[in-house]
Amino acid sequence: QVRAVESGGDQVQPGGSLRLSCTPASGSTLEGYAIGWFRQTSGDEREGISCISWIGGSKYYKPSVGGRFTISRDNARHTVYLQMDNLKPEDTGMYFCARTSTMGRDSCRPVPEWGQGTQVTVAS
Repeated sequence: QVRAVESGGDQVQPGGSLRLSCTPASGSTLEGYAIGWFRQTSGDEREGISCISWIGGSKYYKPSVGGRFTISRDNARHTVYLQMDNLKPEDTGMYFCARTSTMGRDSCRPVPEWGQGTQVTVAS
């Protein structure tokens, strides 16, 4: 299993920014894997928000976050980031990172190995 630790969530006002970080849990590694960020809202199924390949050459964004979110990774630091700008209330949810099972132009699916997640709340 590959497990990760998410951090960086907070409560912000609409229009604000956050940067989420994803690092490997103890005894785990992100090396060699495409990694994605997935959001869960009110117990619904986790949806793919953004994913990045191991080298970083391929990226996926959910259309509703395109132009506002930027995914990146620093493999030397074993960290995957999600920069979230111009946040909207509909971005609210628990964010998880996980390795991906598939990643294409239209979707990104996780391998369901979940950590604790980090909560993002966008409200006035």
